[in-house]
Amino acid sequence: MKCINCGTDNRLKDRTANQGRCRKCNHLFAFEPTSMSNVQITDPFFAKAIADISANNTLFFTPKQLLYFLDNRLKKNYKSISRFGWLFPFIFFNLVTSITIFLPLIVNLVVINFFHESSKSTKLNLVSRKQYARNLQIIGGIILSIGILALKSFTLFVIIVLVGMLPIYLGTRQIGRIELLTQDFLISESQVKDWLDRWQQINGSILKILPSPKQENTPATINPDVTAYSFDRLVVCDSASIAQLLIANNFHFENNCAILSITGYPQSIFNTTMQMLRRNPDLKVYAIHDCNPRGIGLVNNLRSHANWFLNSEIAIIDIGLTPRQIIATKRGMFIQSSLESAQAAKQLPEEIRQSLSAEELAWLESGKFVELESFTPQRIIKVLQKGIAGSQSLEGDDSSLLLVGNTGNDMYVVESFG
Repeated sequence: MKCINCGTDNRLKDRTANQGRCRKCNHLFAFEPTSMSNVQITDPFFAKAIADISANNTLFFTPKQLLYFLDNRLKKNYKSISRFGWLFPFIFFNLVTSITIFLPLIVNLVVINFFHESSKSTKLNLVSRKQYARNLQIIGGIILSIGILALKSFTLFVIIVLVGMLPIYLGTRQIGRIELLTQDFLISESQVKDWLDRWQQINGSILKILPSPKQENTPATINPDVTAYSFDRLVVCDSASIAQLLIANNFHFENNCAILSITGYPQSIFNTTMQMLRRNPDLKVYAIHDCNPRGIGLVNNLRSHANWFLNSEIAIIDIGLTPRQIIATKRGMFIQSSLESAQAAKQLPEEIRQSLSAEELAWLESGKFVELESFTPQRIIKVLQKGIAGSQSLEGDDSSLLLVGNTGNDMYVVESFG
C-alpha cells in the first residue's frame, strides 16, 4: 500500500514492523486492509474517492453521497470474476468430457446456477450483474456448439439443446430487465462514519464534506435594499440536505435563483425569501426530489399549501427524479426497495396518481425508490442547470419538457434526468 504522504510503497511486513506507519516518512496509515472483514480499503483508495466525489476538492458533498460513491466503487471488484478468465477452462472441460453426458451435464447446471444467481445478486453493481448475464448467453452457445457436434443420439441431442437454451434464455431475460433491478448496500452508514472519523483523526478535516443541516429559527437580518428585489427562479428541494448542498456549492449565485427546501430550510431567511419571490409574477419554480412517494408529492405540496403557491398560476417544472425518468434511463441507477415505500405509494392522493402513468404507479407500489444523494454533486448540479436552461421558453418546442395538468395549474416534467 502506497503512503499518501510520500508515495512510498509499503508491503505488509513493512507496515507491521513500523506499527502501521510508513517505513520512509513515518506517516500513520488510516486503514489496514488485511484486518478488514467484508470489504478492504486502502489509504490511496479512500483519498481518491474523496478527490473524485468533490471534483478535486472543488465541490461540497454529503456523507450519504460518499456512502453511495464508495459502495459503487467497492462493488466493482466484490466477488466479481474476470470477463473471460473462466472461458477457456470451461471450453476445455466440455471438450474433454464430451464423450460422456452425466458429468458435464451436472457441472454445467452448477455453473449456470452460479452465473444466474450472481446476475441477481443485490451486492453487485449493475455492470457486474450484466456481465454475469452475458456470460450466461456465452455458456449456452458453448454448450450447444460442443454438445451438438459431439453427440449422435437424438435423445442426448434434445437434452443438450435444452441445457444450452436454458442459460441463453436466463441471460437474455436478465439483460432485458437489469437496469430496473434493486440493489443493497455492500457497506453501511456506520462503517463510512467510522472510516471518516479515522481518516480525519490522522489526516485532518475533510473540508468539502457537509455536516447535518442546522435548524436556525431566528430570522436573519437582511438589508431592506436587498429585499426590495426578487428572483426570476426558485429551486425547491424535498430535503434540507440537497438544499444545503446546492447553497454550499454557490448554485444560487451562479444561476441567479433562490433555493429552499419544502421543510423550510434555511429557516432564518425562509419567510423573507418567499415575500421576495411573490413579487415576481413571471417566477419559475423548479422542483428536485427523491423518487419516492414523498418526493413525488413535492409539486402537489407546492400547489396546495398557502405558505407556498396556493391559487397561483406560476409555472412549476419538475426536474425529477420521477419514475418515468428511471424507467426510461439506461444509466443503471441505484434502485432500492422497501415495504414502507410500497405502502406510502398506495396511499398517494388521487391528484398525484392522475399525473402518473400505470407503469409509474406500479413501479412505486412495488416499493422501489431512488435517492438524489445516490448521484454525485457534479451530476445533480449539471442536471439542474440543464433543466433550467431547457425551460427558458415554455411556449417553445422543447421536447425535453412534458406538460402535465390543466390550464392555470400547469406542471412541466423534465423527461430525462440528465
